[in-house]
Amino acid sequence: MTQALYVLNFYSPIFIDQLKRGRKSATIRLGDKSRKYARGQVVWVTVGYRHSPREKIFSAVIDDVEVKEIQDLSPRDIEHDNPEFRRLEDTVQFLEQIYTRPIAMDDIVTVIRFSQIVERPSTQFGNGEPPSPN
Repeated sequence: MTQALYVLNFYSPIFIDQLKRGRKSATIRLGDKSRKYARGQVVWVTVGYRHSPREKIFSAVIDDVEVKEIQDLSPRDIEHDNPEFRRLEDTVQFLEQIYTRPIAMDDIVTVIRFSQIVERPSTQFGNGEPPSPN
Protein backbone atom coordinates (compact mmCIF):
# COMPACT_ATOMS: atom_id res chain seq x y z
CA MET A 1 0.00 0.00 0.00
CA THR A 2 1.37 3.43 -0.91
CA GLN A 3 0.96 6.43 1.31
CA ALA A 4 -0.09 9.76 -0.23
CA LEU A 5 2.36 12.62 -0.21
CA TYR A 6 0.87 15.70 1.39
CA VAL A 7 1.81 19.31 0.84
CA LEU A 8 1.56 22.37 3.07
CA ASN A 9 1.20 25.08 0.44
CA PHE A 10 1.43 28.80 1.06
CA TYR A 11 -0.01 31.13 -1.56
CA SER A 12 2.05 34.23 -0.92
CA PRO A 13 5.74 34.45 -1.89
CA ILE A 14 6.25 36.70 1.16
CA PHE A 15 6.43 33.51 3.20
CA ILE A 16 9.43 32.09 1.31
CA ASP A 17 11.98 34.05 3.33
CA GLN A 18 10.17 33.39 6.63
CA LEU A 19 10.07 29.67 5.87
CA LYS A 20 13.71 29.44 4.78
CA ARG A 21 14.89 31.32 7.87
CA GLY A 22 12.80 29.16 10.20
CA ARG A 23 10.75 32.13 11.37
CA LYS A 24 7.50 30.53 10.17
CA SER A 25 7.10 27.14 11.82
CA ALA A 26 3.32 26.77 11.91
CA THR A 27 0.26 27.38 9.82
CA ILE A 28 -3.29 28.12 10.91
CA ARG A 29 -5.86 26.55 8.58
CA LEU A 30 -9.59 27.09 8.72
CA GLY A 31 -11.51 23.96 9.69
CA ASP A 32 -10.52 20.65 11.25
CA LYS A 33 -7.54 19.27 9.29
CA SER A 34 -6.67 16.58 11.85
CA ARG A 35 -7.67 13.79 9.45
CA LYS A 36 -5.33 15.11 6.76
CA TYR A 37 -2.26 15.96 8.87
CA ALA A 38 -0.80 13.99 11.79
CA ARG A 39 2.18 14.23 14.11
CA GLY A 40 5.24 12.57 12.55
CA GLN A 41 3.93 12.88 8.98
CA VAL A 42 6.41 14.08 6.35
CA VAL A 43 5.14 16.79 3.98
CA TRP A 44 6.50 19.10 1.32
CA VAL A 45 6.33 22.79 2.14
CA THR A 46 5.60 24.71 -1.07
CA VAL A 47 4.71 28.22 -2.21
CA GLY A 48 2.49 29.03 -5.17
CA TYR A 49 -1.03 29.80 -6.29
CA ARG A 50 -3.67 27.17 -6.98
CA HIS A 51 -3.49 25.78 -10.54
CA SER A 52 -0.02 27.31 -10.98
CA PRO A 53 3.55 26.08 -10.61
CA ARG A 54 4.65 25.79 -6.99
CA GLU A 55 8.13 26.01 -5.54
CA LYS A 56 9.20 23.32 -3.10
CA ILE A 57 10.90 25.12 -0.22
CA PHE A 58 11.77 22.04 1.86
CA SER A 59 10.48 18.79 3.30
CA ALA A 60 9.16 18.98 6.84
CA VAL A 61 7.88 16.78 9.61
CA ILE A 62 4.60 17.63 11.34
CA ASP A 63 5.37 18.25 15.02
CA ASP A 64 1.85 18.87 16.26
CA VAL A 65 -1.73 19.22 15.01
CA GLU A 66 -4.11 21.07 17.30
CA VAL A 67 -7.77 21.83 16.60
CA LYS A 68 -9.29 24.79 18.45
CA GLU A 69 -11.57 27.79 18.12
CA ILE A 70 -10.04 30.98 16.74
CA GLN A 71 -10.61 32.74 20.05
CA ASP A 72 -8.38 30.13 21.76
CA LEU A 73 -5.31 30.83 19.60
CA SER A 74 -2.34 31.66 21.80
CA PRO A 75 0.16 34.45 21.13
CA ARG A 76 2.67 31.69 20.34
CA ASP A 77 0.29 30.16 17.74
CA ILE A 78 -0.08 33.56 16.10
CA GLU A 79 3.64 34.38 16.08
CA HIS A 80 4.70 30.96 14.74
CA ASP A 81 2.15 31.29 11.93
CA ASN A 82 3.20 34.83 11.01
CA PRO A 83 6.14 36.42 12.84
CA GLU A 84 4.84 39.87 11.85
CA PHE A 85 1.57 39.41 13.79
CA ARG A 86 1.09 39.85 17.52
CA ARG A 87 -2.68 40.26 17.81
CA LEU A 88 -5.55 37.84 17.21
CA GLU A 89 -7.29 40.51 15.12
CA ASP A 90 -4.37 40.49 12.65
CA THR A 91 -4.68 36.73 12.20
CA VAL A 92 -8.47 36.90 11.78
CA GLN A 93 -8.13 39.64 9.16
CA PHE A 94 -5.48 37.63 7.31
CA LEU A 95 -7.64 34.47 7.33
CA GLU A 96 -10.58 36.49 6.01
CA GLN A 97 -8.43 37.58 3.06
CA ILE A 98 -7.25 34.03 2.33
CA TYR A 99 -10.64 32.35 2.66
CA THR A 100 -12.62 35.35 1.27
CA ARG A 101 -15.29 35.13 3.94
CA PRO A 102 -15.96 36.53 7.41
CA ILE A 103 -14.31 34.59 10.25
CA ALA A 104 -16.09 34.31 13.62
CA MET A 105 -14.34 33.88 16.97
CA ASP A 106 -15.94 30.43 17.39
CA ASP A 107 -14.81 29.17 13.96
CA ILE A 108 -12.66 26.04 14.17
CA VAL A 109 -9.05 26.21 13.00
CA THR A 110 -6.18 23.75 12.95
CA VAL A 111 -2.74 24.83 14.07
CA ILE A 112 -0.15 22.70 12.26
CA ARG A 113 3.39 22.99 13.64
CA PHE A 114 6.22 21.71 11.49
CA SER A 115 10.02 21.48 11.41
CA GLN A 116 12.23 21.55 8.35
CA ILE A 117 14.02 18.33 7.47
CA VAL A 118 17.63 19.25 6.76
CA GLU A 119 19.13 17.09 4.07
CA ARG A 120 22.89 17.04 4.25
CA PRO A 121 24.73 16.86 0.93
CA SER A 122 26.24 13.48 0.14
CA THR A 123 29.97 13.20 0.79
CA GLN A 124 30.15 10.05 -1.26
CA PHE A 125 31.46 10.14 -4.81
CA GLY A 126 30.90 7.64 -7.57
CA ASN A 127 28.90 4.51 -6.92
CA GLY A 128 29.87 4.07 -3.27
CA GLU A 129 32.47 1.35 -3.96
CA PRO A 130 36.09 1.81 -2.90
CA PRO A 131 38.41 2.99 -5.66
CA SER A 132 40.17 0.31 -7.64
CA PRO A 133 43.96 0.04 -7.04
CA ASN A 134 45.14 0.56 -10.65
